[in-house]
Amino acid sequence: MAKVNIRKDFQQARWNEPIIYELSTPGLRGIIPPLVENEIKEEAGNAVEEIPDCLKRKTSLDLPEVAQKQVLQHYIHLSQETMGANLTNDISEGTCTMKYNPRLCESMVANPGFADLHPDQDPDTVQGMLKIYYDFEKVVKEVSGMDKFTLQPGGGNHAVYTAASLIRAYHEANGELEQRNEIITTIFSHPCDAACPATAGFKVITIWPDENGMPDYEAIKAAANEHTAAIFMTNPEDIGIYNIHADKIVEAIHEVGGLCFYDQANANAFLGVARAKEAGFDMCHFNVHKTFGTPHGGEGPACGAFGVRKELAKFLPVPTVEYDGEKYYLDYDKPESIGKVRQYIGQSAVVLKAYTWTMMMGAEGLRECAEISVLNNNYMLSLMEKIPGVSHAFQGNGIVRQEQIRYSFQELREKYDVGSDDMNCRMGDYGIPWFWSSHHPWVIPEPMTLEPCESYTKEDIEEYAKVVEIVAKEAAEDPQLLKNAPYHTGMHRRVHEEDLDNPEKWAVTWKAYQRKHGVK
Repeated sequence: MAKVNIRKDFQQARWNEPIIYELSTPGLRGIIPPLVENEIKEEAGNAVEEIPDCLKRKTSLDLPEVAQKQVLQHYIHLSQETMGANLTNDISEGTCTMKYNPRLCESMVANPGFADLHPDQDPDTVQGMLKIYYDFEKVVKEVSGMDKFTLQPGGGNHAVYTAASLIRAYHEANGELEQRNEIITTIFSHPCDAACPATAGFKVITIWPDENGMPDYEAIKAAANEHTAAIFMTNPEDIGIYNIHADKIVEAIHEVGGLCFYDQANANAFLGVARAKEAGFDMCHFNVHKTFGTPHGGEGPACGAFGVRKELAKFLPVPTVEYDGEKYYLDYDKPESIGKVRQYIGQSAVVLKAYTWTMMMGAEGLRECAEISVLNNNYMLSLMEKIPGVSHAFQGNGIVRQEQIRYSFQELREKYDVGSDDMNCRMGDYGIPWFWSSHHPWVIPEPMTLEPCESYTKEDIEEYAKVVEIVAKEAAEDPQLLKNAPYHTGMHRRVHEEDLDNPEKWAVTWKAYQRKHGVK
């Protein structure tokens, strides 16, 4: 065993930092923009009067009113309370593939030659950037086998919605949209594989696994009929099991006239090993932040690379980046396109980082990345299986896991009334970021999903497993210690955990939280 450093004396910055809206004081300003010069007023007139009434706000924006110094202090405080992949041992964001993001990639996007570009520039003035889009598209085409990609979607979920939109367009073009109103997916595919088709107007048929945790082939085949528009399938699924029936499922869907979408967000184990094309899929996507070494978007800048077979390319969003042998250009001439799914052609900084990472790795490096990811995952499994109270989904089914595994603390819950949330809180006291526990609804009880991709060393894996072992032992000896945790982190114990299963209480903005929770 390598030397493992357990941070028993870990202490993170911690205080009850208010949110920015709670810091608001009426009348405070961070910056006061200058008034419009009289010459401009005379030339332009009253621009406000030119705005149609239907576009004018009826109420105030209600933005926080905070002085510049307070804003700076606030966000520095938040940064001090942050842990993540580049700060600590972050194996625990299972299904998210928390890679190390090389500093070289960050320096590339900071270069003025790139940073000073504007998306509305004439294509003739951004030939270098268009070449990067074009060349990165060649990378994802080679990795997947698909014939044409768009980098326009703003992330993985957005790429899945783009797939649902394209499927609508395809069946509409064939005069079958009204008939083909069902999308099949599986319970352990990513939740967006159900949510996006539902948002696009399809009825979603969710298939549960067989006794081994495998997507039930017979159930999928039985569900496939003349109403099937497509199947949306993650592989390996979010619990880490690779679907060995993928090609048979594709064949069954094709037999009834449906399309097959491969949610390849969990692609880290298959770079240079297996491709969507050979399994017969019609389309697929990659989460660039998961597979190609870029930072997570966090609902901000991200890229979902979406690819299709050549027969479906005419439906892709416009514009696509093309090359005529002399220069790169934007092609809008696609009369059957679903239109734009985003204002421009994709988040350029993310594309540049992904292209840089790929060029650094090379073809051999991509395959090595996959091999190390699988080795790391199975080494972690060998350590986790030895910890009392820890199990994993469909344990003992004889199926080798790929790059991630969904574990369970159900035994600890049954014996000591200590579960996933309690373990989560206590592990933070050892400098481990809280693991991704929001696999709601909890089909696998008391879950924890780990994914030690190629970025983590043997020592990292052993440290993480050792912390789980220590905390599991604490759970057996003193359950209350975990129930009162955390003690040394900037994170706080969640309140109203029952709301995680209640969409009526979900809120991603302060205003939504105020409305749904009756806060003024």
